[in-house]
Amino acid sequence: MNDGQREGWRRRIILFLTSQCITLFGSTLVQMALVWYAVMETSSGAWAAAFSVCAYLPQFLISFVGGAWADRFRRKLLIMGADGVIALATFIMVLVIPHISAEPVLLGGLLIMSAVRSLGAGIQTPAVNAVIPQLVPREKLMRYNGINAAMQSVVNFAAPAAVGAVFAVSNLRIMLMIDIGTALLGNGLLAWVSLPGADREEETNPVKGRASLFEEIRVGIRYAFSHPIVGRLLMVYGFVTFFCVPAGYLAGLFVRRIFGDTYWHLAAAELAGFLGMLGGGLLMSGWGSRWPGEKTLEAGLFAFGFFGAAMSFAGSFLLYLFMMVLYGIALTVTQTSITVMLQEEADPQVQGRVFGLLGTMYAGFLPAGMAVFGPLADIVPLQWIMLGSGMALMGTGEAVLVWAEKKKK
Repeated sequence: MNDGQREGWRRRIILFLTSQCITLFGSTLVQMALVWYAVMETSSGAWAAAFSVCAYLPQFLISFVGGAWADRFRRKLLIMGADGVIALATFIMVLVIPHISAEPVLLGGLLIMSAVRSLGAGIQTPAVNAVIPQLVPREKLMRYNGINAAMQSVVNFAAPAAVGAVFAVSNLRIMLMIDIGTALLGNGLLAWVSLPGADREEETNPVKGRASLFEEIRVGIRYAFSHPIVGRLLMVYGFVTFFCVPAGYLAGLFVRRIFGDTYWHLAAAELAGFLGMLGGGLLMSGWGSRWPGEKTLEAGLFAFGFFGAAMSFAGSFLLYLFMMVLYGIALTVTQTSITVMLQEEADPQVQGRVFGLLGTMYAGFLPAGMAVFGPLADIVPLQWIMLGSGMALMGTGEAVLVWAEKKKK
């Protein structure tokens, strides 16, 4: 980033992050609303699972292609285009809902819409992560990724209450219309953001214009996993996503079995996790840039594993909630550290593909963890699984420390 590009960068990054949080709020509302609607209308675990699969599987399939597009095309237009397609699919569903009377047909249409939205997210997310280092000086990356994490945590914290409030006074169609409104508002803000270096010339990209999309994908995969730092960070992210399932995504099951099966128990556990993630984002935005990336990642992984394991021994619900807050802080520290290190280490020409791979790791390892630990929790006490996964995360933190020491030598 040259001196001319540095002018006004704070205003641009705040506008950019705000635009993405606005669209994220609408997307989070709809994603939660679809699952809640399926559960309330059908009381069927199969339908709830189907919506969860449609929310993740298309994103898993398209993320790396989306990353390659982020390196080939203008990222701002890619983000706005993906948001526009999502809004169009949602608008079509708003129009057809009044004309569908059969419940299975309506649910099938919502599944198709959910899959289209997931495809759009798989295209949009790598481009968003690749844009941030275009806007922010290298020495400020940790701070502004922390701010981004905090803003996203506020969205996740507010979304469940917003969904409940809308459903209390209105219906699913209004929820979809709110999402269309947030997409228009977010894209309107993004239209005012100029991206330094966005118009990359062909000579700055050795494959653009001379290679097929599949060749770019092959080059990106080879680059990522041959790079001594990028490849390891991607694998660490995959391990983190996989082993966070027992204490994180199965938290509702743990709370129901150990502490109580009322809705307020489940809501309190979820809000405690989001509150911790908000605290982690604020922590990284305030002090994250003062710490070396490897040390921050190692500390985050160790704390993440420790509190994940410690929650299995919680003797009271209040103690569990306190540890869930600390668990959420450690999660955000870990994720932000990995994102920043990738932004710092990956060549700008392939950052879209690198973050496409990051999205693929998340969308692939999360369902894999659910497929392994979900059924296992019906055979083995969930406390044991949480303890084992927490120890695995702590071991990953130690491996990062050893790797960092070798890199110094």
